[in-house]
Amino acid sequence: MPRPIEALIHTGALAHNLARARAAAPDAKVWAVVKANAYGHGIERAFAGLRGADGFALLDLAEAERIRALGWRGPVLLLEGCFEARDLELCSRLNLWHVVHRDAQIDWLAQHKTHQPHRVFLKLNSGMNRLGFAPAACRAAWARLDALPQVAEVSLMTHFADADGARGIAHQVAAFADATRDLPGERSLANSAATLRHAQAAGVAADWVRAGIMSYGSAPDYPEHDLAHWGLRPAMTLRAQLIAVQPLQAGDTVGYGSSFRADAPMRIGIVACGYADGYPRHAASGTPVLVDGVRTRTVGRVSMDMLAVDLTPLPQAQPGSEVTLWGVAGNGAVLAIDEVAHAAGTIGYEPMCALAARVPVRVVD
Repeated sequence: MPRPIEALIHTGALAHNLARARAAAPDAKVWAVVKANAYGHGIERAFAGLRGADGFALLDLAEAERIRALGWRGPVLLLEGCFEARDLELCSRLNLWHVVHRDAQIDWLAQHKTHQPHRVFLKLNSGMNRLGFAPAACRAAWARLDALPQVAEVSLMTHFADADGARGIAHQVAAFADATRDLPGERSLANSAATLRHAQAAGVAADWVRAGIMSYGSAPDYPEHDLAHWGLRPAMTLRAQLIAVQPLQAGDTVGYGSSFRADAPMRIGIVACGYADGYPRHAASGTPVLVDGVRTRTVGRVSMDMLAVDLTPLPQAQPGSEVTLWGVAGNGAVLAIDEVAHAAGTIGYEPMCALAARVPVRVVD
């Protein structure tokens, strides 16, 4: 039989989470962000759950081709724009919208021969300091784009650095407002955290919101808020089975480095999942896990192909018992990926995107 591990992609949860983005920003259109192969879920697998979006936002041309191959005829936005001049040829052929964040991209457009003018999103660096024109250079960039026959419409966007944190977004909202005042064009400011926390605030409400991590069932401001607070549902479940049970006596150790030592007799279960499957290697002993839908904890270090769990709350657990590493258990119990990531010192994005190719994936709902 195949090794007992699989990932489930819940299309119903994807559709539900997209609806939550619409509810948070009822007057805006919604980009479903599917970069990084739909955050590890698979563009083709996630498409059915996200096709209710107004557009798809992603990073590279290969992803854009995959979206078009699925039959999507609506807007597709390249979030980092073109990487070289010849990328514009495919933008013309596939009718892709693209971000412009530096002068060279305007130069390429000026030299591009196309029968169909392009829709572009001029990106302002309002304080994130990754991509975008400085506020003082924004109007000149807009004027250059507006004068080009290769450009049909110029929209405006920025990206928040602290929408999920204490510093907040007021300073970036002010910078964006000052730099774009009186310029025409649709606006897009809010990522997932800003959509949930600020989307209807003055200066933030805009024409488009970008539903990224929230679409996949991760709270963008965890641990301040969790999935239940935002009404989100896990879109991915990683589940396996127990393949062995070991009795321990007081003083027995578990795994490499003997980092866990039993202080009393106990039973542990060995799970067919490890860091080669995408489970975080640095998840600390004590990371939450569900066995037959009952919450327990990992013990010891995560190995390449296995990890161990405490069966103290589950005296009946045996080889074959279901283990939910994150997502939804068979009895409906939920373990958010954010909890697992937090125990590994990271965020939910990382284990989602790290799901290994050797793990079979099945679409449900």
